[in-house]
Amino acid sequence: MKKTLKYTLIFFIALGAVLSTALATFKSSVSVPWRQLVGGIKTTEKEVTGRLTAADGYSVQLFAGDVPGARWLTVTRNGDIIVSQPKHGKVSLLLQDKDGDGRSDGQKTLIDNLQRPHGLLLHDGWLYIAESDAVGRVPFDHSDGRLAGRYQRIIENLEDNGHWTKTIDMSPDGWLFLSSGSSCNVCIEKDPRRATIMRMKLNGDNFEIYATGLRNSVGFDWSPKDGGLYATDNGRDWLGDNLPPDELNLIRKDQFYGWPYAYGDRVPDPDLGVDASPEIQQKIADSIPPVYEFRAHNAPLGIKFLRSVEQPKDYRHAALVALHGSWNRSVKDGYKVVSLHWSDDGKIQQRDFLWGFLSNDRQTVYGRPVAIAEDKLGNIYISDDYAGAVYRVSQGAPRQAVLTTQQPQLQKTTTANALSIDAEVVQLGAQLYRSNDCAHCHQAQFPLRNLSAKYTAQTLADYFDAPTPPMPNYNFTAVQKKALAHYLLSRESSL
Repeated sequence: MKKTLKYTLIFFIALGAVLSTALATFKSSVSVPWRQLVGGIKTTEKEVTGRLTAADGYSVQLFAGDVPGARWLTVTRNGDIIVSQPKHGKVSLLLQDKDGDGRSDGQKTLIDNLQRPHGLLLHDGWLYIAESDAVGRVPFDHSDGRLAGRYQRIIENLEDNGHWTKTIDMSPDGWLFLSSGSSCNVCIEKDPRRATIMRMKLNGDNFEIYATGLRNSVGFDWSPKDGGLYATDNGRDWLGDNLPPDELNLIRKDQFYGWPYAYGDRVPDPDLGVDASPEIQQKIADSIPPVYEFRAHNAPLGIKFLRSVEQPKDYRHAALVALHGSWNRSVKDGYKVVSLHWSDDGKIQQRDFLWGFLSNDRQTVYGRPVAIAEDKLGNIYISDDYAGAVYRVSQGAPRQAVLTTQQPQLQKTTTANALSIDAEVVQLGAQLYRSNDCAHCHQAQFPLRNLSAKYTAQTLADYFDAPTPPMPNYNFTAVQKKALAHYLLSRESSL
């Protein structure tokens, strides 16, 4: 018996040594830090403000620091942030910053037990979720950030081996667009839906392939300036540190963008494009080259055109792109967010927008940005699946407190302080008007005229308890209702 125990102990000691050696060999064979493969690191506000630097005029804060595997983002009408966490099979809600400290006021799981949920879209009372093998939707209540019905899949049986992420968004003309990456590094796909961007109606009908030859277009968005659909694309691996370039493509219907036969500006791929048949050579010649090339292996993922009127003129209609960072370069590269600026002649200039995710010696990774979202006030949210964080980039210095930290007292006490109190109330009302995008309807469809002839401040505030459709009931507090009423009446008097 003692001999058996002795040999058993020796066996497990030897097995442990073998496994330890194998693990060390594997860790040294990959250029991405080992801690990323087991879930990344956790960051703090001090580390964020100490390491990360934003472009001039902006500052960065840690909006939420406990969101493991944070990927895609979307902003609710109420100002909350919805984030997908594919590795955990769930989608979470980060509560808006009501106390004005720059941080989310809390978080909760919206839905779980999904198949690697990635892309997110809010539209017309629905939350659309792109899982790795399907697209589903669920009714969503913006007023209190909860699901208001049953989750239902509208597209199923999508392949999810290889590049498994699916990203979804809606075009200006009301189609759902869906990207699907390739199953491999470079190969001929059996499933024609791989390495494409597809589209469908809002209920999943009329599903069709829109553009092909896109190896892994994780992010896409429509330019508010020219209306074009721009998509990032990750080039193939194992051609060295500097080939091929990653791409930004202007996507057009029924066009072919090169992969797997070519990369960049119609450069034949050494595996499938060189010495290819005349048919393939012609396919390469007819392919659409990128409108912009990123450095090789920078891994551009999310792209978002800035639309808020609150952005500085130089950034309004610019595109932010999250460079996730290289994983197989001898020297790491990427790991930052850049802004793309279009000149009048169509040329694109790249600038650094948020950096510090990579150490100066390019050895240590602190974060890997993924997706970008913008709220109505111009706050920019950036997810980081390595640090499990969501950052908020805002204009000016980091926010410590805002007006809503202490609600203004509407009761006037003296004539001396009446004007200052009214000014604060009007300012709060202006914030509510902007954050709920009221101008979207009231500038053109339902212009606000002659309010003072119809309402006092009190009766206008009371109106918000039961507004006339199509205006939704935003469930404002008493202070918010009176503040918005004061703002609308003062705004009318200044016109």
